[in-house]
Amino acid sequence: MTAIGSSDHMRNHWWWRPGWRVGRRMYTWHVTFSGQRALHSLARNYRDALAPLPALDLIPEQWLHLTMQGIGFTDEISGQDITDIAEAARKRLATQPPVTVTAGPAIVDPEAIMLTVHRADSLDPVRAAIRAAIADVRGAANVPESEEWTPHISVAYSNSDGPAGPYIDAIGPVTPRTGKVSITSVQLIQLGRDTRLYQWTTRADVPFSS
Repeated sequence: MTAIGSSDHMRNHWWWRPGWRVGRRMYTWHVTFSGQRALHSLARNYRDALAPLPALDLIPEQWLHLTMQGIGFTDEISGQDITDIAEAARKRLATQPPVTVTAGPAIVDPEAIMLTVHRADSLDPVRAAIRAAIADVRGAANVPESEEWTPHISVAYSNSDGPAGPYIDAIGPVTPRTGKVSITSVQLIQLGRDTRLYQWTTRADVPFSS
């Protein structure tokens, strides 16, 4: 995953990445944020600032997420493998304590306006456990994506090309700019992107230790 950072030009986020097409779904691990009121409030402040501007798809609270680790397309992986991966992750994360990170401030990336995530290295053991769980079931050669990653939480996606200046100006005055987020579980989801929005059904919710 490439590094994120401020940009002076926007591009359409919704180009079809390799393997994706209308109707196709992917199994992947995300942190989702049901009930995370502090994060929802922070994201809402940024959405409200961005709402008057064109060429953005704002992300509703229920679809806020932090992408962790892909597994593969649903037509290429058996349901039994997904069940086994979830169980392997459950065992590996059983002693993982909750993780608290700071979300924000937002930055303008070429394809999105996103909340940076600070103390993100505290999530590295979680992602390593998930990658190991995939390897337990499918073999190390079948664990996709790089070990390097840049956690973030998008609040809006760009749906066209154009200058980034108006978006940078819009998010600058937003207060508060950051918020604490406590992560106590991770979700294995079935993900789609047909409607200029990432939507999913949850296949497994794997809690950390209390």
